[in-house]
Amino acid sequence: MPRDDDRKKDTDVRPRTVGGKVLNLYKQMGETPSERLERLRTQRPEYEREVLSYAGRLDPMAEGVMLTLVGSANKMREAYLDMSKEYVLDVLFGFSTDTYDALGRIMNTGDTEGLTKKAIEKGLNEFRGHVSQEYPPYSSKTVEGKSLFQWAREGAIGTLILPKKTVTVYDISLEGLYKIKESALLSYIETSIEKVHGDFRQDEIMEGWKRALPNKNSDEREFPCATIKISCSSGTYARSIAHGLGQDLGIPALALHILRTKVGEYESSKSLK
Repeated sequence: MPRDDDRKKDTDVRPRTVGGKVLNLYKQMGETPSERLERLRTQRPEYEREVLSYAGRLDPMAEGVMLTLVGSANKMREAYLDMSKEYVLDVLFGFSTDTYDALGRIMNTGDTEGLTKKAIEKGLNEFRGHVSQEYPPYSSKTVEGKSLFQWAREGAIGTLILPKKTVTVYDISLEGLYKIKESALLSYIETSIEKVHGDFRQDEIMEGWKRALPNKNSDEREFPCATIKISCSSGTYARSIAHGLGQDLGIPALALHILRTKVGEYESSKSLK
């Protein structure tokens, strides 16, 4: 998993700039935050030797606003970490994974026949306000000296009680419902996973999706999806909301797509791509 900051070693004698600034970067799907910082150094050579860090991690399968602190702005990192966030979350029903998104091992499948708009809206009400949220098993939260994702990789996550934290969901609303055909879903997941570099179990996970979505019948299955808009405090995991909504409805669910549209007053429409 990516580190919380990325500090480039001095390799020449060019001076760094005096002062600091905050950059509104767009992290693409598939990138880790560290990869986005390296891409910034390529895009903007003036930042090649600057001390850079990002204020708020985005998972590889998520995209959108990633605030980047330059130089002395790193001293204000905690303030930027505490900024509120806004997301557009697409939830896929019928599957759950160990990462709560598509970049995970399928854990459960389920029938979606009884899913209704009314049930989803009722379920979302449970996430509004102050919410006690478990950290996802595949996250960077440290427990007993190791990140949760390390415990999960070692198959020992079941020996732990997952830590919780209280977050605030200021508003959450259902923006729309749609269905995706089996072949289109498999193609989307495959394309998304291909964008991810590093060791995230991609081969194993993709094989699992191919088994789950064989599309052998002439009449393709369709899976329901919900587009949800979330305004929340710092530290809220959008993929945990997707997973938790499925648990509340009794239907496996995961985050199919996560777009962070806003951090504080920084908007994705104004981000440096």
